[in-house]
Amino acid sequence: MQLRPDQLDAHLKKTLAPVYFLTGDDPLLMTEAADALRAAARARGYTDREVLSVESGFDWDQLLAAAGNLSLFAEQRILELRLPTGKPGDAGAKALRAYVERPPEDTVLIILAGKLDASARKSKWVQALEQAGVMLTLWPVDAHKLPAWIRQRMQDRGLKPEPEAVALLAERVEGNLMAAAQEIEKLLLLQGPGPLSAAAVQAAVADSARFDVFGLVDTALAGEVARSQRMLTALRGEGVEPVLILWALAREIRSLAAMAREVAQGTAAGQVMAKYRVWESRKQPIGAALGRLRLPQWRRLLRQAAELDRVITSPP
Repeated sequence: MQLRPDQLDAHLKKTLAPVYFLTGDDPLLMTEAADALRAAARARGYTDREVLSVESGFDWDQLLAAAGNLSLFAEQRILELRLPTGKPGDAGAKALRAYVERPPEDTVLIILAGKLDASARKSKWVQALEQAGVMLTLWPVDAHKLPAWIRQRMQDRGLKPEPEAVALLAERVEGNLMAAAQEIEKLLLLQGPGPLSAAAVQAAVADSARFDVFGLVDTALAGEVARSQRMLTALRGEGVEPVLILWALAREIRSLAAMAREVAQGTAAGQVMAKYRVWESRKQPIGAALGRLRLPQWRRLLRQAAELDRVITSPP
């Protein structure tokens, strides 16, 4: 059975499945979902806990051995399997399928896995886990949904934020949910429950955005001018060398100029991106950029990059 993250609490109030399979790459969402599962299991008497971490050379017989061993004093237990890569390999896939065929009655298995690729989601071991228990896919919160997520979390903790306060915090944390959660807890400690103004957020919240050079490239590629300028200011404040920023931008522009030339000659954008081995996750923004600017504009950007290079590297 698959559940959405917002369905987990209601599910746990009613029942406890023998297997929970959590997959995703956001540390806060993974941590909080796992904490909720552990708390629900402990409330039902699952007081013992054993943790297995799948690393290089892991012996999958440990999982089956743990399934066959009764807990000390026959206590109900939580068996936690950590699979950070989301790839158990052939031996692991076989062991997981064998486990769920006969899950022990005294054990709740919680599997914490990294993000699954498309082939893994269709694999027999994933399907077996989903059929035997509950699968929870924890996607990162989309940027457009982040303000609503922040507002709900604030309200759950007794804060009554102004719309401007929510917008300011969303801007500061730039999609970093862990940072957002920490700042909300700090605001609760500083302000206490009740109304929360944008001024209070401005005074209390540190800038937790995680800017980097490649993030700037992707933002500029999307045509987000204001955010690109803000990221550039942050990189400058962090002391990032201008030559590094220019290198990353110029490399992207050079590649796009080459692709734009082939598009101008009549080749379909999809074929051009395939030729240049554009990653699947970047095809949409690359395609949008190629549609937004024509070859002369990309060439002008290249000339501007060359001029900036002369300015940066010239002796003072």
